[in-house]
This record gives sequence, structure tokens and C-alpha cells, in this order.
Amino acid sequence: MPKVVNLKDRPVGEGHPTYIIAEIGINHNGSLDNAKKLIDLAKWSGCDAVKFQKRTPELCVPQEMRERYRETPWGYITYMDYRYKVEFSLEQYKDIDNYCRAQKIAWFVSPWDTESVAFMEQFDTPCLKIPSASLTDRALLESIKATGRPAMLSTGMSSMEEIDAAVNLLGTKNLLLAHATSTYPCPKEELNLKMIGTLDKKYDAPIGYSGHEVGLASTIAAVAMGAKFVERHITLDRAMWGSDQAASLEPSGLRRMVKDIRSVETALGDGVKHVYPSEVEAAKRLRLKNTLMGK
Repeated sequence: MPKVVNLKDRPVGEGHPTYIIAEIGINHNGSLDNAKKLIDLAKWSGCDAVKFQKRTPELCVPQEMRERYRETPWGYITYMDYRYKVEFSLEQYKDIDNYCRAQKIAWFVSPWDTESVAFMEQFDTPCLKIPSASLTDRALLESIKATGRPAMLSTGMSSMEEIDAAVNLLGTKNLLLAHATSTYPCPKEELNLKMIGTLDKKYDAPIGYSGHEVGLASTIAAVAMGAKFVERHITLDRAMWGSDQAASLEPSGLRRMVKDIRSVETALGDGVKHVYPSEVEAAKRLRLKNTLMGK
């Protein structure tokens, strides 16, 4: 059976175009206007979906970090206050939902806690993404599985034993598994793209790639190596404030990546040897005789 998971009306997996996700994350810096511009960018570039991050700060921020101060666009504030600044409200997510529907582009989130999973039950998104940092969070995985929605699981900072445990808990029926290395930006020597094939052999689920490197080549290579979906952070400008901006793609880079992925898909072909009509005339000109086949 082909490894395919349906994200609403879009099948992802063997025999289908690469599902391309533009990770907005928190690169909107708490601005709904920025978020809409990033959605526009993803749509203009030809992406299939955009993704945000959803946290309940009082559950996700460790006690020892809450009162630490940091420089932010909102001034010198505590880390806890900063986390609230970059979280969207229910009304803002309703606006995002309506905006994406109008733009005809899918959206979903990475919920970092069980309350965020419950929050997302108010929206009909195609899946829920489990971030690499949460792969070992049993309560979160169980709450996502209980929704019945497809789960997309990133595997950065995780051992094979930890990945096995997460996959065993979630099951593979509605699972998409993403190879990732959780370094921002990630050096080329740590990308380990051959893990795409390793995961594909081991698990009965579509395998993808969540990239955090600088540049496009490795993501294009991931598709050539079998990734059925890819995810890259996007930004309006890498010079903007924020920890993820430097490893994100700007508008021209994102559009080029989508174009190159579609070109690679066309070039991969079907794996069956053909003599194409375009070759026939060349054969007539260049092959004076064919003694190999007895002619």
C-alpha cells in the first residue's frame, strides 16, 4: 500500500506532489498584519500551507526563565511578557482562519501544550504538528492522537528509541514523520539527509523534511531523496528581530524553492527506462548501426 495521508482534500505521500509548508512560526512578532503578509507570501510562492506556533505561556515557560529580562521590540521586558506578546488571541486566529480560506491556502499550528491542542479544536485545520522539542511529551502526543486529526511529527533532537516510542504511541495510520535537526541555523554537516531514507524504510508513514539551514540546495536535495513534504521558516526580512529570522527564507528565496521543487518532481520521472521521441532522431543521426542487438 502506498504511504499516503490525506490532509483534508490534499493527499500527501507516494504518487503525489510534495506538500510545501511555509513555517511562519512566531516570525510575525505578534503582528496580525505581518502574519497576513506572510500568508500572502506563501500563497504567491505556491506553497500548500502555512504553519504557526501555539503556546500557553504559563504552561510552556520554565519557572526559572519567567522573570529574566531581554531586549525586545516592545522594550526591555521579562521573557514571560515577551511570550505573551507573540501569542495570538482567539479572535486573531479566527481572522487568520478567514484570511487563509479567502486565499485558498491551508493553515495549521504546532501546539506546544495540551491546552493549545484543546484551543485548536475550535478550528478545522488539516493536521496538528508536533515540534521536535515535544516528541517525548506523552500527554501532548496523547491529546493530539485523541483529536483524530493527522499528526505531523518532527524528529529533531531525538534518538531512534525516542522516535520509536512516539510512533508507537501515535500509530502510523494518520502520521507524517519529518526528519529534522534542531539547530538554527543548521550547519550542512549536521543535516544528515540520508535519514530520510532510513525513516522511510523503518516506518509505514510518509516521510518529509523540516529544514533549518541557510540556502535552498539541501531542501531541494531532500525532495530528490524522497521527502514527500517539506517545511521551511519564512520571513519578510531576515534582518527583522526574532530568533528564527536568520534561518528563514525571504520572498525571492521561497518562490525559487517552490519552483525548483516542482522542477525536480518533473525531472524524477517514473523510474522506467524509455526511449523518448526526442531521442529517436538523434539515434538515427548518431548510430550508424546497432550490432549489439543483432541488427
